[in-house]
Amino acid sequence: MGNGQTFHRFPAWRHNHGDHVSDITKSRRLAWVAAVRRSNITFHSIPVSMRVCSLHFHSGKPANEMYTSHPDWAPSLHLGHTEIKPTNAARYERRESRKRRRTDSKPAMDVTVKDEIVVVEIGDLIPPVETPPPEDEPEQRPMTECDFCQLRRDEINRLLEENRALKCELSQRKLDEHFLKDDDVKVKYYTGLPHFEVLIGLLATVEPYMTQRSKVLSPFQMLFLTLMRLRLNLPIQHIAHIFSVDRTTAYRTFGKIVDVLHARISPLINWPGREALYATMPHQFVEAFGERVVVILDCFEMITQKPSKAQAQSHPHYKPSTTLKYLIGVTPQGSISFISKGWGGGVSDEDITNNCGVLDKLLPEDLVLACRGFDIQDGVGLMCAEVKIPDVTKGHHQLDARDVESTKKIAHLQIHVKRVIGTVRKNYTILSAKVPSHMVLPCKDEDVTFLDKVVSACCALTNMSPSVVPK
Repeated sequence: MGNGQTFHRFPAWRHNHGDHVSDITKSRRLAWVAAVRRSNITFHSIPVSMRVCSLHFHSGKPANEMYTSHPDWAPSLHLGHTEIKPTNAARYERRESRKRRRTDSKPAMDVTVKDEIVVVEIGDLIPPVETPPPEDEPEQRPMTECDFCQLRRDEINRLLEENRALKCELSQRKLDEHFLKDDDVKVKYYTGLPHFEVLIGLLATVEPYMTQRSKVLSPFQMLFLTLMRLRLNLPIQHIAHIFSVDRTTAYRTFGKIVDVLHARISPLINWPGREALYATMPHQFVEAFGERVVVILDCFEMITQKPSKAQAQSHPHYKPSTTLKYLIGVTPQGSISFISKGWGGGVSDEDITNNCGVLDKLLPEDLVLACRGFDIQDGVGLMCAEVKIPDVTKGHHQLDARDVESTKKIAHLQIHVKRVIGTVRKNYTILSAKVPSHMVLPCKDEDVTFLDKVVSACCALTNMSPSVVPK
């Protein structure tokens, strides 16, 4: 504490000095207790060591107890709370000055004592009231700290802690970085990504290309909104409520960020070089086919809604279909290396494979594994490569022993592509739901649909997680 400060006891209730003194001292003690506002201080229980610092009085010390209108009759400054308003010392001085002027204007009283006239001021007839020291309190001892100042610091610390708690609660409601930070379970549930660091890395990749920023959503929230919809397939109206934006803002944000994801992370769907492929070939593939397998092919379908009449008229070249089919290619290591555009459900697997561009990636002596129904030997043969498909009986009662063993090997390894497809659709449930008709219409000035971009983004995001294929 600074030099020159003094410390003062709480006033005692002097109930044995007449009714007037008793009422004043009782009121003053109550006023001091109310000003301090400490849980361990009551009218009848005040620690003997409790003192009040001179900083809490205008004049640096308490006024005489009989001066009930004095601003320092009770402490009022720097109390650390707003329950007691500071008294106005200037107002008190003006009031006292007016009293003195009225007193000076009155005539003196004549008092005759043995034929002598003695001039006595009215104020002199009122003896000063001295305040005796409290009988039940020990002698004042020096203190090193003002209890009121400590109370103020405690109140400030409480308010700071409350402020931090409210900020934390607000950040949880805002769904910003703090909502997911240090909680990989939340990250996985809401985004499908394995870790918060992966999410931040994705944000760093796409943020520079978010040219159309939202006024109410941060770049992180824009990405989070999009991933949440892809992951949980929440309705746009529900997404809008969660992020406290209108439906139009949520809808446009989702479309913009899907465009950015398709453009920036689709290179993660990469056809690997042969050296890298062979160097990390899982042992079960090596044991079955050496190091020749480069891709496992399969298709998955998505159910679509029928377009409205207005949509059909605005896109006369679009031929609606109840399903859309996508061809997916998976490496032996379990990463997605190819995803086609959407094809009508009536198109055969053979036609999709021969026309989607996947065969152009093959090199001589490459080996392709495919599911039953992929009659693509001719197309693969034109690339001087080979395809292995599980055999069927084709009218025979059973396969010979050699064909049975080969079919078992192919089926055992070909199941990996089924697991990857299942992972993509599980991680991003928008791919398992019925597709709205507006998502299957061609994008303006592009040869892909919005659903093509969604499928591509979901496959690329899946490649950012560990593979489901055991090493």
